[in-house]
Amino acid sequence: MTTSTAERSRECIRGLYGVTPDTEDSETLMPQVRAALEGGMRLLQYRNKSTDRALRRYQASAIQALCLVHNAALIVNDDVELALEVDAAGVHLGREDGSIAEARARLGPDKLIGATCYRLLENAERALNEGADHIAFGSFFVSTVKPGAVRSTPSILTEAKRKFGVPVVAIGGITTENAPVVISAGADSVAVITALFGAPDIAAAARQFNALFDKD
Repeated sequence: MTTSTAERSRECIRGLYGVTPDTEDSETLMPQVRAALEGGMRLLQYRNKSTDRALRRYQASAIQALCLVHNAALIVNDDVELALEVDAAGVHLGREDGSIAEARARLGPDKLIGATCYRLLENAERALNEGADHIAFGSFFVSTVKPGAVRSTPSILTEAKRKFGVPVVAIGGITTENAPVVISAGADSVAVITALFGAPDIAAAARQFNALFDKD
């Protein structure tokens, strides 16, 4: 991880971190993303597990265009090649999403790489040694997206910040009501799917999440 990448990670990985719902309905998805961006979201992860490569390329390209207009960073989940194709800010990799070291070699020193570390500091240490520049822990609360996910405790965020000094993301069932718990524990950013993109007013939800980071 270069100094420039470290600085960019600290700049980008903060506040609300939107994660797109996994959908093939692009006509609905694009207005949702636009609303979140208009509400102040400056970090978005494109997540779509569809095997339709053309659909994923179309959606990622369209979302990247929206992000550029709003000065937001786009992170692509699980797909280094797609991130390169659309010139995204970086990728996010889970346990079964391939080698972080290979991703760093493919993306170069200037792209962001996030790693899911679940509830283990050793996972974070390994990921950072392989080239990740920010780390994510979870699930902290009951999640409708991954209801069976193993739960983490907020203390791991505090420990990770103390030990590694890199941006730390909290994920899993986060809402505006419970987000203060993980923010006060050290989360630089909260990754949100349902409480953002499932909200009646997406722009208002984005503003509410970001406002939580402005409090003393």
